Amino acid sequence: MTSPAQPPSFPRHDPATPAFWDVRFEAEFTPWDQGAVPACLADYVNRTPPPASVLVPGCGSAHEMRLFADAGWPATAIDFSAAAVNRARSRLGALGARVMEADFFADGVFTHPVDLVYERAFLCALPRQMRAAWARRVAELLQPGGRLAGFFYFDQTDRGPPFGIEPDELAALLGPAFDLIEESTPGDSIPVFAGKERWQVWRRR
Repeated sequence: MTSPAQPPSFPRHDPATPAFWDVRFEAEFTPWDQGAVPACLADYVNRTPPPASVLVPGCGSAHEMRLFADAGWPATAIDFSAAAVNRARSRLGALGARVMEADFFADGVFTHPVDLVYERAFLCALPRQMRAAWARRVAELLQPGGRLAGFFYFDQTDRGPPFGIEPDELAALLGPAFDLIEESTPGDSIPVFAGKERWQVWRRR
């Protein structure tokens, strides 16, 4: 994680576009990046049988890919920011082949269901008007019994990213297709998320 005391000045871009994220990765200004695998995820992987397929949307530096590979979880990471993909590939060696430059919302990116979608600082990076599309897309990609597992940033924020969401809003988005089956408070949150994020696992009905 790189977060200088005085954030650099960036051109005005829409966070729904790759340009917003490209300049931040190129400047190595990524205060949302933990720089390591979160403990809740490591624990979940250690006690869960390997799924047949894992998708990591908005992967950024994709630190979790080594954990997934070591546990025998076949994972594909995607990001629409070329700079993010380049950073991930440069750090992952041979595993970098599993990182794709792709738009989560684009038709044809994935043509078959996956067993697990891992959420880490992707939903909170999306402008509010994209949340319903995110929930629909996750439901489309997960087969019945599949899991949406990861970290959700709960806050009332007018500006972002990160864009906080209320628990009731998340439940309304996911409730029609998912059941919440696990929840806990992370003990290793980074400052930007500390005290405001929850580890959750949602099962696709």
